[in-house]
Amino acid sequence: MRLSRYFLPLLRENPKEAEIVSHRLMLRAGMIRQEAAGIYAWLPLGLRVLSKINAIIREEQNRAGALEIMMPTIQSADLWRESGRYDGYGKEMLRLKDRHERDMLYGPTNEEMVTEIFRGSVRSYKDLPLNLYHIQWKFRDEVRPRFGVMRSREFLMKDAYSFDLDAVGARHSYNRMFTAYLRTFARLGVTAIPMLADTGPIGGDLSHEFLILASTGESEVFCHKDYLSFAPPPASVDFDDEAGLQAVVDHWTTLYAATSEKHDAAAFDALPTEAKISARGIEVGHIFYFGTKYSQAMRAVVSGPDGREVPVHMGSYGIGPSRLVAALIEAGHDENGIIWPDAVAPFDVGIANLKVGDAATDAACGEIDARLTALGFDTLVDDRDERPGSKFAAMDLIGLPNQIIVGPKGLAEGKVELKNRKSGARDLVSIDEAVGRVKAVKDRAAQ
Repeated sequence: MRLSRYFLPLLRENPKEAEIVSHRLMLRAGMIRQEAAGIYAWLPLGLRVLSKINAIIREEQNRAGALEIMMPTIQSADLWRESGRYDGYGKEMLRLKDRHERDMLYGPTNEEMVTEIFRGSVRSYKDLPLNLYHIQWKFRDEVRPRFGVMRSREFLMKDAYSFDLDAVGARHSYNRMFTAYLRTFARLGVTAIPMLADTGPIGGDLSHEFLILASTGESEVFCHKDYLSFAPPPASVDFDDEAGLQAVVDHWTTLYAATSEKHDAAAFDALPTEAKISARGIEVGHIFYFGTKYSQAMRAVVSGPDGREVPVHMGSYGIGPSRLVAALIEAGHDENGIIWPDAVAPFDVGIANLKVGDAATDAACGEIDARLTALGFDTLVDDRDERPGSKFAAMDLIGLPNQIIVGPKGLAEGKVELKNRKSGARDLVSIDEAVGRVKAVKDRAAQ
């Protein structure tokens, strides 16, 4: 991709309305644009990151046995009246009427609708277990939306819903998602610590929040430091192995970890001083088991092995991809801009042409671009008529992990400059070596 043909409205100054780092950098990097309070348009650069996050989430949901569907954003109020949540949900729910004066709402979540889909299609325990998920825009009318996409009114959510015959099966479904979440966040380049959490308006009696530690986090969290060195479950994990998955969950929940709402000061104080972490955290995922709360209220039943009808046991599992974009920035940035994990960077490689119009630099940039593209890399070639400093600042601001700088002086010696965004390391190398080293980084990450 040539930057001269790309839509990237960069800002030189920090926007006054942006209170936290991720909001400032997303606006400055031309990732989003505010259209109303808490409502944002996603511009090409931001959408590329969002799409890469979604792809990883999908891969891990599919690996865990979940099946993707797509539910509508507008829901009938009658479904929520069945579950008993319509009147009690609060002003966060955007209520509306259609042209026939029927009560409708812009869905803040989908427990009721997915339960209606299930009860209209599944009759027998032989069709269980079942886990349905989708990635969809939702709306919650926050009284004070702030912090950009970290706490917006319209947001993208991956929500999955499991259906099982009994509590034992439901716990295995819960463990499947718990394990899938550990893998998802690890692939996104962060350690997300599962912490016992309140179930809130979703309901139920078992819930974990997944939080990443960041100084700008909105939650106070307390945990054992060993969580930071835990290895995620491998790609070879067997999601049908009940004992194996329970062992994974036990490993990640035995040590102390809690949000402020569930904090047990006495238990935390009993830890060795060197093992204690008291920090801020950003919630990036939340999972719930709520038994028959919705299936009983909405008559979502199946015939069991003995022929009698029983309400199914359910769970729900959420990840906010749009919120994750901001969380990753909060966890990875410096004074120059964003430091993306390689897996979600909008472009893998930035190629800066320091003398556009020069035959040698134009040809070298074209060669590097063609070779890297053929190897499967997403590249962004800065071919704008701008000063070198402006090009360096742009690549750092938008967080391109690998940067290849092509200038006439270096080319005269057969060299280009290779820069690593995260470490800041710079090396003068040949074009062949630059391509080879970028490829080697990707190969190691894939192992």
